[in-house]
Amino acid sequence: MSGPPGIADDDRLDDFVDILKPDQQRSEKTRERALPSNESDSDEDSSDSVSTVTTVESSPYEVPIYEAHHYYAGVSPNGRGPKLVYRTSSDIFKEPSGPEAYGRLMKMDAVPGDHGFGAVVKWETVRDGAVNLLDRRNIKVTSVDFVRFSWPIKEPDQEIDEDEDEDEDEDNEDNEDGKYDYNCLPIIQTRHVTNPTIWIGVLPDTLTATAAHESAKDIRAFLDELQVQDIDIAFRESTYNLLHGHGPALFPPVDQDNVLEKFISNVSVTLGLPIAGLKTTMQGTLGPYFHVGKKLYAITARHNLLLLDGDNDEYEYHGSGPKKEVVVMGEEAFKGYLDSVCVWMKTLEYSVDILQRRINTLTRMVADGINITQSQANLEENEAELARQQTRIATLRNFKVDMDKNWSKPKDRVIGFVSWAPPIGLGVPPHRYTRDLCVVELYKDKFKHMIGNVLSLGSEYQPFEIMSLLHDGVDIASEIKYPEEGLLHLHGMLSAEQVNTPNHLHLQGKNICRVLKRGPTTQLTVGTLTGFRSFVRRYSLAGNMESLELPILLHEKESGTFSKGGDSGSLIVSAHGEFVGLLSGGSGSGSDGSDITYATLFEWVWELVCAKFPSASLYFNDLKAPVIPQTSPTSASRR
Repeated sequence: MSGPPGIADDDRLDDFVDILKPDQQRSEKTRERALPSNESDSDEDSSDSVSTVTTVESSPYEVPIYEAHHYYAGVSPNGRGPKLVYRTSSDIFKEPSGPEAYGRLMKMDAVPGDHGFGAVVKWETVRDGAVNLLDRRNIKVTSVDFVRFSWPIKEPDQEIDEDEDEDEDEDNEDNEDGKYDYNCLPIIQTRHVTNPTIWIGVLPDTLTATAAHESAKDIRAFLDELQVQDIDIAFRESTYNLLHGHGPALFPPVDQDNVLEKFISNVSVTLGLPIAGLKTTMQGTLGPYFHVGKKLYAITARHNLLLLDGDNDEYEYHGSGPKKEVVVMGEEAFKGYLDSVCVWMKTLEYSVDILQRRINTLTRMVADGINITQSQANLEENEAELARQQTRIATLRNFKVDMDKNWSKPKDRVIGFVSWAPPIGLGVPPHRYTRDLCVVELYKDKFKHMIGNVLSLGSEYQPFEIMSLLHDGVDIASEIKYPEEGLLHLHGMLSAEQVNTPNHLHLQGKNICRVLKRGPTTQLTVGTLTGFRSFVRRYSLAGNMESLELPILLHEKESGTFSKGGDSGSLIVSAHGEFVGLLSGGSGSGSDGSDITYATLFEWVWELVCAKFPSASLYFNDLKAPVIPQTSPTSASRR
């Protein structure tokens, strides 16, 4: 199947505004476009009939209601998982029964990069052929991924203590009470692992099990022609979303035991800075830095900073007219940020109160000669801890004063302006990638503490925890070391070929590629980049928009999501610190995050940047050169 054409550069985005509206505002339009217009249902037995059916029917292929809503429990960040429409897998799903019954929790795993379809068949052939067959039946496909699943096997005389939602209202899929907690699970060594699965996403309420069954037969016949076996096919409801959000001189990074480490990444020069337009409400993430001569720039996604209800023309600032300035955090995000600082101070003050009462008790015990040796030791230990906590509170209080005084006004948080942004394009030739790119020129006085492209590993994980997630490769444990001060300095770039053929062996002997990202919404997350590119499609009044994306799964030992709204534009990096991709969107339904995160290969993004900025460099060997003070309008006004 030939690739879909990219969106022409002179196309405008007037009709594309719909794609970034909240799901609940788009759902009715989606259903209207999916439904036939005043036409009677065609006979399903007709050879030229299409299979898009939206009415509920009685069918031998219909998935039981409980299974539809709980089969993928554990896969999605909200714990429930997407709604299953139909599957070809042979595993038996049983609804729990009895007062002490527990549901099954599933995890999504990457298919090993060395998985073979046969002597000459490649995933691209299988994927594009499946999309073609789905389109023939007018199925509203939103994504085609290649993944597999696993779940714990209950051993004899052992109960799996999985936290199950007792509210079985299947219509309320966003019920917060229905979340599962992986931390409640006992350690179970044995897991059932499924066949690799062609996992097909479809728009909600647009496909019946009968139609899915017929489509799966088409795909199975196609696989048989290719002599491809042991592949399952499954349909679930999902949408493809751009991960935008609403929302705020930068600081150098601090030590991981510093009380400010919890907050510094939002106002620091390390990667993952939360950004917004000065006059817009979208929120995103600033990606990697680069320099051209003495000018400093950064890369992000265009949809983070330029409104989609305007034109989709190439934008370039030529030195005349108003600048499209970029700020650290929008107004709402900045208010929430300050509130989080205050909440943490209150928490520390509460611990100080407990310590002070304990010290008073120990002081009386020493004075009364009660267990005097141990009481004196405990007293000195608590007094030392009290001094540490009081110092931390003072540091936080001074930081809060600084934020209120020097950062509260939006103009105080301006860090640069949009320099260049090519038109947004989906399925752009020759690779059929997404082109969603924006270059920001930065005011260098804001970046006087610049340290280059560095990813902070932060405090979300203890060093041993993050290394345990990255060290599960038999041939990489000696290569990956926890970086000094928790700062991963980036170097090198994964090529398309390296992404396609990961060369690091998992402990089970399978090829994988571990990746990390830092975004303002989900902070640091660890995932697995699969070597099988995903097909994604968005629907709009202007027509279908299709592209190929790098799919990233959350690490199988983690729960939650790899990304959420506001993380778009984040840089995806390998465990070795190589540039991998620019985060663009994700699949799923609801606002709890993405089942699968999608990124654009950074090698291609960098080619586009270098074509516009021929002398661009991602590396800062002499940091004094690119950060020679350049006065920003904000700092000039303050002086």
